[in-house]
Amino acid sequence: MADTTTETTEVAYLPLSAPPTNHGHTTAAWATMIGIMLGSLVAAVAFVIPAVWLFWVGMGIVVVALVVGLLLRNMGYGQREIGADGK
Repeated sequence: MADTTTETTEVAYLPLSAPPTNHGHTTAAWATMIGIMLGSLVAAVAFVIPAVWLFWVGMGIVVVALVVGLLLRNMGYGQREIGADGK
């Protein structure tokens, strides 16, 4: 058993504000997902009608959609990030 006890205070490190709750409903997210869905649809059609070139066109659309989403996010059309200062 301990002969002496020291009193300590509990310190909680909480965020300064709650994160945004838009669940990805941004222009960047919508543009990216619509592009990915269209590219996937084109690639799926390429499986039904055996067309290897059409499959790669669909995959190209997916890659372009990802790049467009990244560009839109960097331009400010994505979800805002909260910095260390809470803003």
